[in-house]
Amino acid sequence: MERISVITRGGILVAVTVLFLASLNIRGEESADVLRAGVARIDITPDEPVTLSGYASRKDLSTGVHDPLSARVAAFESSGKRLVLVSTDLIGFYDGTAEDFRKAILAKLNLQPAELFLTGIHTHSAPTLTLDKGKGHENNLKYTESLRDKLIKVVAEALDSMAPVGVGTGIGYCPVGSNRREVSLDGSGWPKDEAIKLGRNPYGPTDKQVLVAKIAKADGTVVAVLFDYATHSTALGPQNYVISGDVLGLAEQFVEKILAPGVIAPGFAGACGDIDPWYRILPQFNTESGWIPEPVLLGTLLGEEVVHVYHDIKETNAAGKIGCAFITMALPRKPTDNADDKTESQTASLNITAGRVGDIGFIGFGCEMCTEIGMAIKAASPFKHTFVITHCNGAAGYLPTKDMYKEGGYEVRSSPFLPQAAEMVIKQSLKMLYQL
Repeated sequence: MERISVITRGGILVAVTVLFLASLNIRGEESADVLRAGVARIDITPDEPVTLSGYASRKDLSTGVHDPLSARVAAFESSGKRLVLVSTDLIGFYDGTAEDFRKAILAKLNLQPAELFLTGIHTHSAPTLTLDKGKGHENNLKYTESLRDKLIKVVAEALDSMAPVGVGTGIGYCPVGSNRREVSLDGSGWPKDEAIKLGRNPYGPTDKQVLVAKIAKADGTVVAVLFDYATHSTALGPQNYVISGDVLGLAEQFVEKILAPGVIAPGFAGACGDIDPWYRILPQFNTESGWIPEPVLLGTLLGEEVVHVYHDIKETNAAGKIGCAFITMALPRKPTDNADDKTESQTASLNITAGRVGDIGFIGFGCEMCTEIGMAIKAASPFKHTFVITHCNGAAGYLPTKDMYKEGGYEVRSSPFLPQAAEMVIKQSLKMLYQL
């Protein structure tokens, strides 16, 4: 039996109560399981010009590389159970690549579906992935096929480097992300019929929290610093043709530069469907003398907060229970123009992956989840700290809150889901986290 209630307050979904009976054994005594982890990183910067992802209007090939792209892996094991977190400096895994890549990684490395979080930081300045010979540039096809092999290799390296570790967590805050659902007014100062446009809404809800996890070996050597923050990596817009990790990728690189050699810093995009960087869709890196390019400025600001939080984490826990779960939800789908087609599905699929490492929760979504939904899940989670990770194990599109459907806007127009989907996802996510 369960009781889960969700209310809406000021347009924000708030999960207020999640209770399970003792039969689920969610508060049971934990054994002192020895926690082991392995980490690895591999360069995934393309060798040839490629088409870049994220903007339909951008057609030409890339013209250069501002900063390298990487895939970073943190793998955990305890009592025979594993959890593998893969962070890639990509927009995500669209057009069937999530299913293809996951199938290859799982089969090659003998992992279960629930044990793998395959994620992208959602930079819009990385190659478009494609496995369709009739779709996309041939350079992108070659890049995608080679990327699959690289990801198998880097995950294997992480699994092969397992050693006893301790994990500690901390929380900071950063103003880099801004709500982008700007209200558009007419000449009289009233909202227009289509009132919500993509822009900057400094008064809209944002999740400023920067969640950081430090992984250290038994001798105290730090091997990885994971962080989770809710923003699109779209400081660069469709006129940019230079490859970059953008805000989150530059933050990863900053942390790795500041910390000891060999430390990797996998970043994860939080619930950022309606969150853009404070400076957004710029045409290029500004090279004006004395000017700090905005993507670098924002990435550095976020990276510095990660480092500050890292330094404040004084204790790590060497005993950590591992658990994981995976589900594909069938959510109510919007009707389409093809309403006469009786074979058309009335549902749209969304992959949800849940995991735990000790008292840290991980919940991954194969969609672009709006920030209020992620905040509600974190607020009601049973774990001390919960990484809400989007662009994980799929690419189902936007998941707005119920109230956003009254306002309209890009997120609502783009979403395949009906308004009730968000509350269904909150309930399912919390159920999975409590059962772990």
